[in-house]
Amino acid sequence: MTAKRKRFIAGAVCPECHSADTLAVWRENNVESVSCVKCGFTQRQTDQPPADKRPDPEKIIGIFHPE
Repeated sequence: MTAKRKRFIAGAVCPECHSADTLAVWRENNVESVSCVKCGFTQRQTDQPPADKRPDPEKIIGIFHPE
């Protein structure tokens, strides 16, 4: 288990209790975690890339090609 030290996120607001400057972030086993020190809210995210979010080709009106 390789845990790095926790760092506070300046200006961040907790999505649960809406308190400012209470979120801490750290990485443990290649998983980034965020936790609120006031209410205990925790969220984890892996390094997996986001899903491909290309628009449906049938819904595209046109593509801009600068010259």
